[in-house]
Amino acid sequence: MVDAARARKLADRIQQIVAEMLERRIKDPRLGFVTVTDTRVTADLRDATVFYTVFGSDAERADSAAALESAKGILRSEVGRQTGVRFAPTLTFKHDPLPDSARHLDDLINAARARDAEVARQAETASYAGEADPYRKPDEEEEAEERADVAREERA
Repeated sequence: MVDAARARKLADRIQQIVAEMLERRIKDPRLGFVTVTDTRVTADLRDATVFYTVFGSDAERADSAAALESAKGILRSEVGRQTGVRFAPTLTFKHDPLPDSARHLDDLINAARARDAEVARQAETASYAGEADPYRKPDEEEEAEERADVAREERA
């Protein structure tokens, strides 16, 4: 097995090579606006998973996935040539769901903020259901009687 730091460095280098190749040398018309987001390499440096996102619709995402699969051989040979490892890792392309998840979370947070603002707006004009001060206080008559009882006990 290989050191984890070496595997991470190789993953970073593969990410750079694949991104550069997609930008400059791969001229497939099916390839949309693809961004390589992450790369992970197994501990034996034999397999690399390249995560990518595509800006566009589901059809454009499917077309880009097909273009990446067809360019896999060229990309693998270029990775092997530029990295200088004994065995060029096999490349697996996976769509990265992270941006979609982040967008969904942003939508949920914005909806929660809107609901909080609505509750705050309703709270400004709200009044108490009962008395303003809900705590029980002794009546003035009861207080006067208690003071009189205490005064009688003190005299006795």
